[in-house]
Amino acid sequence: MSERKLPKKLPKVVILDEKDKRLHQKSTDIELPLDQKEIDRIHDLMDYLEMSQIEDIREKYDLRAGMGLSYIQIGIAKRIFVIVYESEEGKFDRYVVINPKVKSTSEEMVYIGEGEGCLSVNRPTCGIVPRHARMTVEAYDEYGKPYTIRVREELAVCFQHELDHLDGILFTDKIDPKNPYKNKDIYRAI
Repeated sequence: MSERKLPKKLPKVVILDEKDKRLHQKSTDIELPLDQKEIDRIHDLMDYLEMSQIEDIREKYDLRAGMGLSYIQIGIAKRIFVIVYESEEGKFDRYVVINPKVKSTSEEMVYIGEGEGCLSVNRPTCGIVPRHARMTVEAYDEYGKPYTIRVREELAVCFQHELDHLDGILFTDKIDPKNPYKNKDIYRAI
């Protein structure tokens, strides 16, 4: 988790649309340590996400709010994703997740009540995406430092969403097209 001051202008980030076949390719581990250019790209992605969640900035630049971005969404098939989570009003926690490995997941399953979204899916979608309520992940930060994190609820859903991206899976792939609300009664809405 890291914090930093936002830049004066929005970083340039080009996000692939779901029609781009690259989003369905599996990402590969990245070699550490990262060079400064890669660290700067990671920070730009986090700045972009944080700015997208601040109403004035979002309106100024006509952005969609986003919590997470994986490298494959910007056309780079490396196992890196970032998450910027508003933990309190106006306070953001930043997560850099490189070469993640899932160590454990809860048996309890949840789903986002109003539905998941994705910066690569530019259309309304309906349906349940079952996710683990809690999980533990091992990863590295942008400076090559290993860490273990236990996440829960919305943050756990976001981690799983981004982990899926690294495996070439979009959240829409997990919605049953014949029965989008299948098993709604056995999962907990969050």
